[in-house]
Amino acid sequence: MRVGSFNAMHGLSLADGRVEAERFTTAVADLDCDVLGLQEMDLAQPRSGGGDQAATAATALGASDGGWRFAPTVYGTPGHRWRPADGRRAENEPAYGIALVSRLPVRRWWVVPLGRSPVRSPVLVPGTSRRVRMILLDDEPRVALAAVVETASGPLTVVTTHLSFAPGWNAWQLRRLVGRLREVDGPVLMLGDLNLPGRLPTWFTGWRRLAAHRTYPAHAPRVQLDHILARGPVGTVAASEARRTAVSDHLALLVDIRR
Repeated sequence: MRVGSFNAMHGLSLADGRVEAERFTTAVADLDCDVLGLQEMDLAQPRSGGGDQAATAATALGASDGGWRFAPTVYGTPGHRWRPADGRRAENEPAYGIALVSRLPVRRWWVVPLGRSPVRSPVLVPGTSRRVRMILLDDEPRVALAAVVETASGPLTVVTTHLSFAPGWNAWQLRRLVGRLREVDGPVLMLGDLNLPGRLPTWFTGWRRLAAHRTYPAHAPRVQLDHILARGPVGTVAASEARRTAVSDHLALLVDIRR
């Protein structure tokens, strides 16, 4: 079973500054994941062609019936005008958030609200010539999207999230999520851009890190911000890698698990 986490940056290529649906589809399909957590996903956004990127990813991976969900965090466009996603999206209103795609049958879905930082924070963003620049941004609301999937060895809970870029606040969100997951029986996998480097997520959670690879920035990775963490007997890691794709400023993180 292959699981992965990929901050897709709404399918943007830093090589030419464009978003092309075919290029995004190929990038996701080539990951060949049985379960994939996706962050920075667009729905009906003009910048990415107005499509449904979560649905596109589900088709690319051959998801099972009912095997994918998109969880919006904001309506509007991040970095411009937006409002927190409150379940009252207007028809054709742009949205942005996270997604979880599974080839395996899914028993149930749920969303865990994680709040947002109340202050503007500095964040590094891609600039020209593969350089990064620092800007101040208002944080977006954050959520986790969870599913119980059926594997050959029994049910497995899989959670994906994209935590705040605000230092300290992301750690609080992670602890909050772990607290909510204590209510869940059995093994759990967490897939996501946690915006926390290296071993910090394991220190804050007590969970196991299944892959240790630098994932950001994609052109010259220096730090691991994307993680796959495990609680309980999820299986044995057969292989792991951080893979470059034709889109995003993050590498995709992949783990092959024997269950």
